[in-house]
Amino acid sequence: MRASNRTIGIALVSFIAGMVGLSFASVPLYRLFCAVTGYAGTPQIGQAAPPGATRQVITVRFNANTNPNLPWDFRPVQEEIRLPLGDERLAFYTARNEAGTPVTGIALYNVTPDTAGKYFHKTACFCFNQQTLAAGQQMQFPLSFWVDPEIAKDPNTADIHTITLSYTFFRTLEDAAKSGALAEAGPHVGPLTRQTP
Repeated sequence: MRASNRTIGIALVSFIAGMVGLSFASVPLYRLFCAVTGYAGTPQIGQAAPPGATRQVITVRFNANTNPNLPWDFRPVQEEIRLPLGDERLAFYTARNEAGTPVTGIALYNVTPDTAGKYFHKTACFCFNQQTLAAGQQMQFPLSFWVDPEIAKDPNTADIHTITLSYTFFRTLEDAAKSGALAEAGPHVGPLTRQTP
């Protein structure tokens, strides 16, 4: 009887430990799932496609949002870019700290429509890196991207002619998590920033 109780106790402790471990791994596993499948509009990350892979053109629109806790003026430099599928492009966002003290922010991004996420590839961006702006400082944030020509062959995306890339700057990742944006954000690919006077 004691051996049976011991076995049940070990199984119960193992189950509880496994559930605790799974709870800590759930966010990274969800991000991995989204990155692999393009679920929830999560853009794919990859190398640049060969130039001139196809001549079909797609429009990428740029959207900027700022969490109310962050006193920044954040906006895209260009409203949209038309580019041939497979061609890599460079775009810019700009942010200005409206506060009288230095403020740190962190950006997340996503792509809509969701079904286009797996075909939208960013080769460099400023997301998931803390950016600190001094009082009144302005900075440009470049990103490079391309759209996979396969988007035109997929029956679920063949009629998509416009993709919207949305960035939202938060003061902290905790603010992003509270808003629900962190779980749906695209993955980080590396820093690229340039200060402007």
